[in-house]
Amino acid sequence: MSGSQRIPTEGGQSLSHNPFAGLSSEGFPAAPETVAPEAAPPPEKGARKHRGRVDIVRQTAGRGGKTVTVVKNFVGIGLPEKEQLAKAMQRACGTGGTVKDGQIEIQGDKRAEVARILTEARFQPVFAGG
Repeated sequence: MSGSQRIPTEGGQSLSHNPFAGLSSEGFPAAPETVAPEAAPPPEKGARKHRGRVDIVRQTAGRGGKTVTVVKNFVGIGLPEKEQLAKAMQRACGTGGTVKDGQIEIQGDKRAEVARILTEARFQPVFAGG
């Protein structure tokens, strides 16, 4: 092969072509003036509100001796969000789980990991007896 048949890679004039350069804005209304909105300052990271208290319970009764971590007493969230939280907990704990009767059940004693996930989701986890 000959060395003189190289393809230029610097971009050239063809990459700087603007297809809208020849259009006119005549007949269109004037663009609104951009005024900075006077909004409240963004909330600080530490000032986030909790979404409510949830109870974390370790249960073995009626489960054939198997330990299950149950998260209950959710207020104001629907089933799809509970299922999303349950999936996040299952991935973090490396175990199975389900949403049953409005409660999230995670296999094994995983209260610390579940509490961390709930805190990240802005819930206030409380370890309850059970």
